[in-house]
Amino acid sequence: MNEILKHFAIWNEVEEPQPLRIGFINDSFVVPAKRVGETSYCLQRINHRIFKDVEGLMRNIEIVTSHIREKLLIAREENIERKVLHLIPTKEGKTFYRTPEGEYWRLYVLVEPATSQEKVTPMSAQLTGEAFGRFQSQLADLPFNALCESIPNFHNMEFRLQELDEALEADAAGRKAACTDIIEAINKRRDEMCLAERLFREGKLHKHINHCDTKVNNVLFDEKGRPICIVDLDTVMPGFVFSDFGDFMRTAANTGLEDDPNLDNIHVDLEIYEAYTKGYLKKATFLTDLEKELLPYGCRLLSYMQTVRFFTDWLNGDTYYKIAYPEHNLVRTRAQLRLVEEQEKVADEMAKIIKKLS
Repeated sequence: MNEILKHFAIWNEVEEPQPLRIGFINDSFVVPAKRVGETSYCLQRINHRIFKDVEGLMRNIEIVTSHIREKLLIAREENIERKVLHLIPTKEGKTFYRTPEGEYWRLYVLVEPATSQEKVTPMSAQLTGEAFGRFQSQLADLPFNALCESIPNFHNMEFRLQELDEALEADAAGRKAACTDIIEAINKRRDEMCLAERLFREGKLHKHINHCDTKVNNVLFDEKGRPICIVDLDTVMPGFVFSDFGDFMRTAANTGLEDDPNLDNIHVDLEIYEAYTKGYLKKATFLTDLEKELLPYGCRLLSYMQTVRFFTDWLNGDTYYKIAYPEHNLVRTRAQLRLVEEQEKVADEMAKIIKKLS
């Protein structure tokens, strides 16, 4: 790994890289500085099997971090190195290094001191809402097509339903016949859940730069518990703002688990929903009235989308998601579908919260 580091333009002596157990896709390592007070780094091996266009992905990150850095400089903010990720170029000036074996590596300045959180509370939800609202606002003046889709059609509902239809047609694992209730539940919501793509084609809805993985652990907090930096920018790409909003709510405002076998555990946590919404709307000042109105819809959309994705993988014989037991994807499907149903029950309450906080 020290051989990898030699290709990057670091400016101080460092210790041996140590594994950093974060995320499930890339391999991460802390590279500590030899001398106290000097810069440490975060070295990552990019999973090019998931992110097939590494050059496009890294261009996205470079554009986004440079744009945010410029905004922070204009605002004369302090401690900018803690507020936006800083890519270290290779000695050839590239944003990544490709080994002769075809592996892709990148290097960031380590944001420190900083901590991440796993558990979502009303307070952390509000602060996370502020962090992602600010992140989207900082990028709101970037044309959405300035970035590529690091995972093509990632949050495109029409595409996900097309994948499902192909899986239903093939019925590769012979599982379709036992799932008529799920198929019926998905089909009756098809038209509603493709609303965003239709509004976009009609010119009534715009795309912005989204994070596309809005978890509380993708926000770094300072020593006083304040959000300082958004991390894990691999999925930063064009999308609808309410997709990011709904992505957070799908997990954080769910009283059950994503793969909860007991469907009675699954309800919408309106306290978490309201707290995140309060923080998000405080900072996402660029939103149109239509985008605000569609925020509760975004919650249902992302839960429905994940229902479709889990179910597609179940029909295909579990070829995409890792499973812990044979019916794991089916359990996930039913849990996500129940969340959609619960979100539908409180849709009016969710809309009233948006109106109140707007």
